[in-house]
Amino acid sequence: MKSMIVTGASSGIGRAVAERMLEAGWRVGLLARRAEALHAVAAGHENASVLVADVTDPEAVTSAFEDFAGWAGRLDVLFNNAGLFGPQTTIDEVSVEDWQQVLAVNVSGMFLCAQAAFRQMRAQSPQGGRIINNGSISAYTPREGSVCYTTTKHAVTGLTKTLSLDGRPFGIACGQIDIGNARTELLEGLVQRAVAAGQTPPATMDVDEAARTVQLMADMPPEANVQFVTVMATTMPYIGRG
Repeated sequence: MKSMIVTGASSGIGRAVAERMLEAGWRVGLLARRAEALHAVAAGHENASVLVADVTDPEAVTSAFEDFAGWAGRLDVLFNNAGLFGPQTTIDEVSVEDWQQVLAVNVSGMFLCAQAAFRQMRAQSPQGGRIINNGSISAYTPREGSVCYTTTKHAVTGLTKTLSLDGRPFGIACGQIDIGNARTELLEGLVQRAVAAGQTPPATMDVDEAARTVQLMADMPPEANVQFVTVMATTMPYIGRG
């Protein structure tokens, strides 16, 4: 049975991926801060492991990955997903505290989880595994008023490329999924507010389409890798926005 850790597994894209992989028979480590929400995802699944941890806490991340590897026997895939958007405004109105919070989760948190996964994958036998980073369309085509989120997602792309190179001697592949307007709880709220205000709601897609794409990446054989993939609502203004 293959094994996978999903960060940010308590809601949104992380939860959708975790649920899909559990149904597919994988051993899945559900990592997030909210224990109650994680137990709700794990309910009825003997192949689920609840890992309560803050991705910005180095000791908590290390402990969670070690606990999971001890339970599952190895780590085949990390879906490095936990992240937050931060304030939607121009840079002069962003507080230093908000900037540091987004940076801590979206960059340091991604780094710490990738580090823990890489360490485990390099040490285990047989050696190797796969890291899938959740980037964003904003990693290369940002929206207005997204300076914190966009800057950190550009950093994720750098992390992906470097891990792809550094992992080769150890059989560790790394790829990135860039998702546009998957219908999570957060996006549903935006749609409802747009409708209530008499505005045209944003184009969206079922969040399971993002989860299905992650599963495709996770299921690749060791000799193949999806390096970058974009999955998005068909009519969202990505190609021409700006």
